[in-house]
Amino acid sequence: MSAPNEAPRAEAFIAANTRPLTPPLVPEIRLHLAEESLPIWQKTEEELGEMNVPPPYWAFAWAGGQALARYLLDTPALVRGLSVIDLGSGSGLTAIAAKRAGAAKVLAADIDAFSLAAVRLNAALNSVEVETTGEDLLASAPERADVILVGDLFYERELAARVTAYIEQAAASGASVLIGDPKRSYFPVGRFTLAAEYQVPVTRELEDAEIKRTSVWRL
Repeated sequence: MSAPNEAPRAEAFIAANTRPLTPPLVPEIRLHLAEESLPIWQKTEEELGEMNVPPPYWAFAWAGGQALARYLLDTPALVRGLSVIDLGSGSGLTAIAAKRAGAAKVLAADIDAFSLAAVRLNAALNSVEVETTGEDLLASAPERADVILVGDLFYERELAARVTAYIEQAAASGASVLIGDPKRSYFPVGRFTLAAEYQVPVTRELEDAEIKRTSVWRL
């Protein structure tokens, strides 16, 4: 579902299978979220007519994204008036938080067409303007931006390696990099500077605890 004329279909699917809810750590923002993981995953497979599709990451407010969004709203000077890229945007939570914090321009990047549809719906739900791209930004040199946001992208080995290479190159070019992560399996320990810590309420359906200790890091 990547063709331009499929976008309304994706948005209709999301609207029909989610509810506007507020993430526990970021009650200022509302998102179209699923209340259970398995039903939305099965319905996504049915909608695409495919089996074994990736999980619908866009349908949940993950711990790293919640922590990073909270940090942005509490310290808006980090993005105010600046250009921002949100890598692997998912629901668009951190992109929306950046815009709410005063960022001049926010680009939400995700290779999942459903995610891009979710970002558009969620941005409208929060009365902010967020640009989207389905391009794999990790496949080329970092685009010019003042701030790069990374929420919960260290859960797979190959992806973690690509993200790390991208943000290190972006930082070397002068961008600020902010990362929200509960130290997933492939989080590169020792590479970043701790900026804040949060106790994030989550669901045991998705995580291994009801409260996930999650940190925001700077590169």
